[in-house]
Amino acid sequence: MHLLRPGAKWEISNNVFTRWDDPRPCPSIEEVYWVIDKIKEFEDSIPTIYTDEQLKEMGIKQKEIEDAIA
Repeated sequence: MHLLRPGAKWEISNNVFTRWDDPRPCPSIEEVYWVIDKIKEFEDSIPTIYTDEQLKEMGIKQKEIEDAIA
């Protein structure tokens, strides 16, 4: 959200803005997902090399996230 409306106060639930406290217009959920996709494209374009330990930590964190969502 910071990239679309820096400093805006907002809350979102189930893809719907439940709070928008900013004089600028609230972005659409499509705009939000567009920015997310652009961020992912940028991140994927960087040739990051992780250590085995970092990969292990990320795997554990990913598992914790998956367990929390389930």
